[in-house]
Amino acid sequence: MISTVLVANRGEIACRVFRTCRELGVATVAVHSDADAGALHVRQADAAVRLPGAAPAETYLRGELIVKAALAAGADAVHPGYGFLSENAGFARAVADAGLVWIGPPPEAIEAMASKTRAKKLMGLSPLDPASLTEADLPVLVKAAAGGGGRGMRVVRSLADLPGELAAASSEAASAFGDGEVFVEPYVENGRHVEVQIVADAHGTVWALGSRDCSLQRRHQKVIEESPAPGLPPELVAELHELATGAARAVDYRGAGTVEFLVDEDGRAHFLEMNTRLQVEHPVTEAVFGVDLVALQMAVAEGAPLPAAPPPATGHAIEARLYAEDPAAGWAPQTGTLHELSFPTHPPLHARGSAPHTPAVPPVLRAGTPPGAGHSVPVPGTAGTAHPADGAPGAAGAVGARWSTSGGPAQSGPGASTSPSAEGVAPARGATGAVGPAHGAPGAPGAGEPRPAAAPEAAGGAHPGGRGRSPWVRVDAGYGGGDVIGVHYDAMVAKVVAWAPTRAEAVRRLAHSLRRARIHGPRTNRDLLVASLEHPDFTGGRLDTGFYERNLDELTRPAPGEAHAAVAAAIADAAGRQGRFGGAWRNLASQAQLKTYGDHEIRYRPTRDGGFELVDRPGVRVVSARPDRVALETDGVVRHYDVAVHGDTAYVDSPVGAHALAVRPRFTDPQDRAVPGSLLAPMPGTVVRVGDGVTEGARVAQGQPLVWLEAMKMEHRVLSPASGTLTALHAVPGRQVEVGALLAVVTEEAQEDTAS
Repeated sequence: MISTVLVANRGEIACRVFRTCRELGVATVAVHSDADAGALHVRQADAAVRLPGAAPAETYLRGELIVKAALAAGADAVHPGYGFLSENAGFARAVADAGLVWIGPPPEAIEAMASKTRAKKLMGLSPLDPASLTEADLPVLVKAAAGGGGRGMRVVRSLADLPGELAAASSEAASAFGDGEVFVEPYVENGRHVEVQIVADAHGTVWALGSRDCSLQRRHQKVIEESPAPGLPPELVAELHELATGAARAVDYRGAGTVEFLVDEDGRAHFLEMNTRLQVEHPVTEAVFGVDLVALQMAVAEGAPLPAAPPPATGHAIEARLYAEDPAAGWAPQTGTLHELSFPTHPPLHARGSAPHTPAVPPVLRAGTPPGAGHSVPVPGTAGTAHPADGAPGAAGAVGARWSTSGGPAQSGPGASTSPSAEGVAPARGATGAVGPAHGAPGAPGAGEPRPAAAPEAAGGAHPGGRGRSPWVRVDAGYGGGDVIGVHYDAMVAKVVAWAPTRAEAVRRLAHSLRRARIHGPRTNRDLLVASLEHPDFTGGRLDTGFYERNLDELTRPAPGEAHAAVAAAIADAAGRQGRFGGAWRNLASQAQLKTYGDHEIRYRPTRDGGFELVDRPGVRVVSARPDRVALETDGVVRHYDVAVHGDTAYVDSPVGAHALAVRPRFTDPQDRAVPGSLLAPMPGTVVRVGDGVTEGARVAQGQPLVWLEAMKMEHRVLSPASGTLTALHAVPGRQVEVGALLAVVTEEAQEDTAS
């Protein structure tokens, strides 16, 4: 039996694996780079080992250091998570050679399937030869042979672009996965990305767990995923299951894996690849099938057989990936301090002060939990916590709940008794060597990713066996309030998952949770996610990989209500100042005060009764004001705005949306003005290369790529802002730059003509 697991990864997936380990009574070990020394996954582990350095190539891609860390910490098993070394057969062998249990497929299966080129050959397919491509073959997709997550992928629509895109994809893949091999395959326009989750044991059983649709992607990286894939004909699902299980049997696969397909407009399925690891989107499958895939991985690694068939699927689950990025600015990654991260009916995710065993993932909630309650519920283990609120970790209905025969929770929380309370429950894993439906066993109600607490049939829909289920939301986060989102790793902050009896209910619940979340810090894609979920093509199940290419402009329009949010921020600031300076001045005549938030100038004056009166804002009235909360009446409707200020940014949250507004000084500093034609770094990162022939004095065209930056494991092109002459070049390969750093200066053609 496994007693201590080292997770060879970071962020939310490390936290996710740790949670199942706690459920099973298994100790945990984290590894961390210097940049991650205070990260959430480090704080949650029982022990942590430093990997010197910051870049992935120095740390999380150093298999020999990770094996050494496992041995030093007394671990007897290694879980790879996803990304990094999760599909590296050499690392899997090194783990086994050190006498440790590898919680993953056999190295031979990884070698056969983790390389996409070898996998295609096994499936009877062959990549295209780049040297023999013609215009008739276009468009094509350049793709990394190892890894995933959209890294090392480029769509090529012109043969002239092929050499550069091959080089860029190879460079990005080498940085992310330690393997720069790339290949070329046909690119299917507007296809659906559909995949099948498989789980296999060493005794000949292979499960196919439904289907997932992952078609909504940006830069070939998934954004929204769901299970089951909507609208697939049953015969196509059966075909995908047969192909997926056949691929697993062909390589004697064991553990959890995913077989991915592209379904074209004619409904034909094209094999893409097999991922020999856990997927980012695995929670939607867990939600629909009521299983814990990490617990299944661990059971299989211990040699336990799976039941002959998986549990039945119920309802619909959708996952949205919350990224620190700006979709309207070419998906540019964002960095900085995450001041607050909290969701409706979930406890805030704190960076500091959490107990080591506090679950990072907010729990499944029962019907009737009041909306917004989680904003005032601290994480257990922090100062001032007395008893967990309903739905909080450790409460009835939370992760880890034990189930009675009536379906209600009998006992819960880390450290509670592991004895099943239900009568007639099969033995737990380890009692007979089989994976039975006792608590903690994969497939059990309450195992790792539990069923929600029982609710009346009318409230939550019916579940096989007569147990009702109520909709719920789950959050898998890799950061908490106070953490810093840096440049070295993936930009994903959290995954938000909603389950409900129907797809429409799941969409509504997920959109509501995202809209009402408090996310104070770097810009995120939250508004894009909400707009995507509410777009008629998405709600109608009309999904394909071209969704964002077609709809991005519409989906990134500024959220409504910013002017009223600016009013709330100004009045909240005034209320704070009024409290600090006393109220004697209220009896004096007052001139209008001016505050600027974003592009909005707000004028107001204090009133004699201690309130505030807006100037030049007809139809808007201040109802009440505190430094952190303002009520405004607009055309007879009162709405409440929560206000928090961090540095020079005011964060305003309300039922109609969230806004981050720059607090503007009354007078600007002339030195802040950039030289015309300045090319500024849009994000912090590392200069990886400069375009061919790009030197001082060279002629450049508007939109021409001049500099490539690497940030968060992705390469980003910085384009010339105008046509003209490159009069200064400060970008040097290998140089670290901060956001706003001057990379180059282009003197426009019109300016040159004037000067001459």
